[in-house]
Amino acid sequence: MKTNNILLNENLEARIADFGLSRVFNNDVISHVTTGLVGTLGYLDPEYYSSNQLSEKSDVFSFGVVLLEIITGKPPIIQGPERCHLKQWVNQKLSRGDIESIVDTRMHGHYDINSVWEVTDLARRCTDDSSAQRPTMSAVVKELEESLYLEISTERPSANFPSDVSVIEMPSIVDTPESGPIAR
Repeated sequence: MKTNNILLNENLEARIADFGLSRVFNNDVISHVTTGLVGTLGYLDPEYYSSNQLSEKSDVFSFGVVLLEIITGKPPIIQGPERCHLKQWVNQKLSRGDIESIVDTRMHGHYDINSVWEVTDLARRCTDDSSAQRPTMSAVVKELEESLYLEISTERPSANFPSDVSVIEMPSIVDTPESGPIAR
């Protein structure tokens, strides 16, 4: 999963545009064998580099990177003299305890600081180097719903959020424990 593969329709509902590594192949007809690293730099699970194996937690990692991109407005790889991964940049900034230094300036302060802390903490856990330490996608969805509720409950009159969290529909594939990696 990466931001370039998330499309929004006229109602701002997200759709995945490319399933990349997750395409289903009929093993009797087509086989998919890869001998090299496949995926987009910045979104790949660090464990994939050593194991060449993808898992549900690989999707959690890439989704965490997407969350960090949404929060910061920055790409997964920060260019410059000290090129680094977005999660490293965020961790460095947060080590000083200043959440506002990472929030996309285009937000112009129109956010609940507690909600931003919660989503940032979630994104950091999703991008943990160890897949065993990452939450499941079901847990991620639950925490995002709670964070959205917090944001809505502190909503300013000018904010344009739904008044009921139940209007948010999550894809049913998230609730399917036997499903494999969703998208890269």
